[in-house]
Amino acid sequence: MANKILVANIGSTSFKFKLYEMPSERVLASGGIERIGAAEGSFKHVIGSAEEVRGNAAFPDYAAAIAFVEKILGGFGDLAAVGFKPVMAKGISGTQFMEEPVLAAMEALYTLFPAHNPPYVNAIRSFRKAFPNLPCIGTFETAFYDDLPEHNRRYPVPRDWEARYGIRRYGFHGASHRYISQRVAELRGGEKNLRVISCHLGGSSSVCCIKNGTAIDSSWGMTPQSGLPQNNRVGDFDVFAAIYLARDLNLGVDEVERVLSKESGLKGLSGLPQGDMRDLLAAAESGNADAAVAIDVFVGAIRKYIGQFLVEMNGADVISFTAGIAENNPILREKILEGMDFAGVKLDKAANDAARGREAVISAPDSKIEVRLVPTNEELIIARNAWAKLNGTL
Repeated sequence: MANKILVANIGSTSFKFKLYEMPSERVLASGGIERIGAAEGSFKHVIGSAEEVRGNAAFPDYAAAIAFVEKILGGFGDLAAVGFKPVMAKGISGTQFMEEPVLAAMEALYTLFPAHNPPYVNAIRSFRKAFPNLPCIGTFETAFYDDLPEHNRRYPVPRDWEARYGIRRYGFHGASHRYISQRVAELRGGEKNLRVISCHLGGSSSVCCIKNGTAIDSSWGMTPQSGLPQNNRVGDFDVFAAIYLARDLNLGVDEVERVLSKESGLKGLSGLPQGDMRDLLAAAESGNADAAVAIDVFVGAIRKYIGQFLVEMNGADVISFTAGIAENNPILREKILEGMDFAGVKLDKAANDAARGREAVISAPDSKIEVRLVPTNEELIIARNAWAKLNGTL
């Protein structure tokens, strides 16, 4: 029986992958391809070995990139399935076989997810066309939030809007936050009854409130346009300010959408060409006041959600940090946790300064709330769910 799962992590112009042997969960290969969709260009170089393959190439479409990955891996004949991490589909969540009705439900939300859904749909169709007998299985980012308590799910809008239009709070980074909740429990000896505040801070960022392994609240709203300030997306924003800009100031809906989704967030606040936190930190260090304000707004938004979730769960057992920004910036972690002694949070400064990109406890031994750095592994969750779906246990 085929026992390999290829996990395809698709971006708007990139394709990253991991190949797992199941059920051992051993990683056989991993890598990434950039510049998918480029109009011209050719393969330049591949660096590494079978365990870590990196491509720097220009491919006309996902089909060409998939063919390249097939060549690297020596064929797809022994794959049991390809696992995906799609964001959201209309009326569909959980782990699904990615067949046409599911893809059509993703297409129905292109307006809400213009940067996420089209590349996923295109890539999955490329896989299905090239390998019609190979199951494509996706775990939607929303799946971790399917059972949010009603009072955390509902918006204060007419009651029938949820049933008629799907207007409700969902949640994203689901695979990441699920992995963090499971890994934190493992690291604490299999402890079950845990209150975890998970901070996924990276290219996009979110804070998740988890109790006994179940998500009960999130910084997200209905789309990834909400919540914390993102690299170039606005995050939380008064809807009537958008209406005012579009209607009264004559910017129009399309222009307001473009600015809020491409020119806002940390990029808009700082005035820098990109909203990359590394650039902001360097600019702030050089005296750029706008970059310093952008960092303060980002940190403040995270602190507000942590505070909200501390109240919601009557404290926490663990605050965890994951993803690129959180894993590699001890100064930001210190800023986020500053002044939380009221909740019993005590940071071990030496441990925090030393912790970068690896699992570590960064709180002091007498801290009432344990603070951990836990690199995420979304691909593992996708592989596990795909394997379970194939075997009828999910």
